Amino acid sequence: MARILLLSNGHGEDLSGALLAQELQQQGHNVQALPLVGLGSAYQKAGVPLLGRSHEFSTGGIGYTSLRGRLTEIAQGQVLYLLRRLMRLMRYRRRFDLILVVGDVIPVIAAWLSQRPVATYLVAYSSHYEGRLRLPWPCAALLKNQRFKAVYSRDQCTAEDLSRQLQRPVTFLGNPFMDSVLTAATPPPSSTPRIGLLPGSRRPELEQNLQLLLRLIELLPSTVRCNVDLALVPSLDDDSLRRLSERCGWHLKNSVLQREGARGINVRRGAFRTVLQHSDLVIGMAGTAIEQAVGLAKPVLQLPGQGPQFTAAFAEAQRRLLGPTVFCAHGESGSHEALKGTAELAMALLERARRDPDLQQQCREEAKWRLGEAGGGLRMAAAICSLLA
Repeated sequence: MARILLLSNGHGEDLSGALLAQELQQQGHNVQALPLVGLGSAYQKAGVPLLGRSHEFSTGGIGYTSLRGRLTEIAQGQVLYLLRRLMRLMRYRRRFDLILVVGDVIPVIAAWLSQRPVATYLVAYSSHYEGRLRLPWPCAALLKNQRFKAVYSRDQCTAEDLSRQLQRPVTFLGNPFMDSVLTAATPPPSSTPRIGLLPGSRRPELEQNLQLLLRLIELLPSTVRCNVDLALVPSLDDDSLRRLSERCGWHLKNSVLQREGARGINVRRGAFRTVLQHSDLVIGMAGTAIEQAVGLAKPVLQLPGQGPQFTAAFAEAQRRLLGPTVFCAHGESGSHEALKGTAELAMALLERARRDPDLQQQCREEAKWRLGEAGGGLRMAAAICSLLA
């Protein structure tokens, strides 16, 4: 069978790459991964071997970050790290029959330099942002090269747009990162409304986001009946969470964050999918996790923070990508005005999420149009296998 190398450049990209790698392994192919940024934890959890050691940076990698984030990347040596990863690719490229790109222009350039056959899943780009996708130079020219055997998009709108621009077929088969949440059994509706909190996964931004979310929950009226669940990554352990929450006037007891006069917050570790599935409304400060929430037909309320990733600019771009079922209150990030408006909007959306059939139908339609149906990973893996026949 074929030898395939995954190239990806970010946490969300690594997740999709790992899911694709597992499908390809089940088809009998020999698969390795070279994450261009980050530890590649998703690959390691999936049992996909890495090509060399990896390293984590505080911003999560080169991508959609603030100016401060980009300066941090340079100071931490991410550019030099990326160059070393590219050198490793060039050293071992002839081992592989196919390079599978998951991401954006950076792995596209790397794959082109390898001079090996390439399949590309452009998970980082969408025509939903502007109506017509403007691929960064030299991405479009490279994708027209005959070594790029197939191009897959993240939504149907982008597939149609890029097919015209590149004058070659670009296919939408679904998104592998949706499979894990779409294939899970949907829980029966609860009698008590539930809010899911998604503070993101990258430290130290995670801590900053969590403090904002705690301030937000303090503003929710205690007279409204609802449960609040916090989906938390293991990297923020109980001791760190306890210190952070106490600085904000909260206390952690029996996996519940408590504060006098405020509703409790259930801390859920390793239960991201469960929190998403059970939530009537998702309040988020994340990237891929918010996309998964929209793909599950959940209304989403954003709370922009200070970055480096989930800034007001990132949140605005995310709304263009994911559509009208993603909401955001007015006001400067972190201000009392923004938090108060977010709390009021949260209560209104929580009510609509359970009682407004028009919003429910809109959520279902946007989920299918922007994220696709379950089975994207299997369909894409099958298409890639056909390239190797």
